[in-house]
Amino acid sequence: MKNLLRILKPTLLVCLFIFTASCDNDDDDTTPIVVDETNNIVEAAQATESLSSLVAALTKADESANNALINTLSDETTVFTVLAPSNEAFTSLLGRLDGFDSLDDFNSAQLQDLLATILAYHVVPTVGVTSNQLTEGQVITTVQGENLTVTLEGGAAFIDAEGKSSSVTTADVLTNNGVVHIIDRVLLPQAAIDALEGVLLSSITDLAIATPVLSNLVAALQAANGDLPTTLAGAGPFTVFAPTDAAFEAFLQANDFAGLEDVPVDVLTQVLLNHVVSGTTFSTDLVTGYVSTLSTAGPADSALSMYINTADGVILNGGASNSGATVATADIKASNGVVHVVDAVIGLPNVVNHAIANPNFSTLVSALTTLTPATDFASILSRSEGDNTDGINPDFTVFAPTNAAFDALEAVPAEDVLTQVLLHHVVAGANVRSGMLTPNGTTPATTLENDGIIITLPGTGDNIADIQDGSGNTDIGIIAVDVQAANGVIHAINKVMIPDTMN
Repeated sequence: MKNLLRILKPTLLVCLFIFTASCDNDDDDTTPIVVDETNNIVEAAQATESLSSLVAALTKADESANNALINTLSDETTVFTVLAPSNEAFTSLLGRLDGFDSLDDFNSAQLQDLLATILAYHVVPTVGVTSNQLTEGQVITTVQGENLTVTLEGGAAFIDAEGKSSSVTTADVLTNNGVVHIIDRVLLPQAAIDALEGVLLSSITDLAIATPVLSNLVAALQAANGDLPTTLAGAGPFTVFAPTDAAFEAFLQANDFAGLEDVPVDVLTQVLLNHVVSGTTFSTDLVTGYVSTLSTAGPADSALSMYINTADGVILNGGASNSGATVATADIKASNGVVHVVDAVIGLPNVVNHAIANPNFSTLVSALTTLTPATDFASILSRSEGDNTDGINPDFTVFAPTNAAFDALEAVPAEDVLTQVLLHHVVAGANVRSGMLTPNGTTPATTLENDGIIITLPGTGDNIADIQDGSGNTDIGIIAVDVQAANGVIHAINKVMIPDTMN
């Protein structure tokens, strides 16, 4: 790469690019921020704590024999305008570079020359432009050779080759060889973007836009409430399970929607949020169990649970046959998280969906669907809000016996008795989460069997809480809590509860 000094000297003009007012959106002080004007640009940066990463970057670039940035910017016979990225701006850039944890990772002459290219893009040979001469859309050529575009909406900012803006947070730091303006993002020229192909990570939103098979997801994000494209371009981090175009088409067809525009916006929003989990979780870190999504479609705006099963691949909420999905392509890295492409749109799960998804509840599911067909428990527990024709309201609280709990029964009760046993595990019209329980013994409500239960905190042994059932048994424990569905919540228990009618 050419020596920066050789690039600079033929093009530099002895002019100042000085703003007459601070460009910090939150600061109305019109007095320029001035450091010791006897310092040159490098000395001023060294004396400014928020520019220590810039100093380190200049030093690292100069480790290549092709560069002499510090000497060039210390030259007091010429005048420069420098757009100086803050420490936070460099931290953000490193977060976007796959495999780069610090500036020390620019550890070869080729990478150091690339770093110098990026830094040269922040040096502007000026023509005496002051702030009142800046215009929206004005194009400025940098020393690196590529252009920046000025935008004045909400304060002065510069748009780089990525089409992203960097705002001036502190203007007019005056030195004896120019002026420094501190900015909040590292600007990238096209040369650097090309060189970093495969390394430079995009935000989740930009990644989706650039992936053809996710075009329906992008359209859905734009149609939803809450400006989800902006959210998923933000800091995050997020783990997103991204349905393909084919997955959205199947979802629309299955629900008799002609297109995305026919899906109620509030429903679409919650469905999309049900594909997003906080944090960055790669496939190697996924474990079988529950996570909370960003969807608040549960009763009282509670966050929905997602069951992840890693026994054979990665299956979410029981797979497509249970309104869930399977991960088809994992670990697409983004600057603010990770994307896993899935083969189906993940619906808003009801308590039956959650029971089916977890193999530990397979006996319960069998009892609900096979052993008591006349009762049609599955239909009852699949109800959504407003579906209460027989007086049984959703917002269920289900105390779900595990397979081991059923195995401990001496014999499977006859169907009519089993029906009463299962009814004793369901409270209707009350989404009772663990945080609503009290130490003195909580009676959530009468179960559908008409006997009450009493829950006591804390539980004995490994139990989260103890339960006394309708027949007076007190050796029942809640062993997992708050599996949240759209129409209720599930708590796992280690014994089958027996109603008083069994006595």
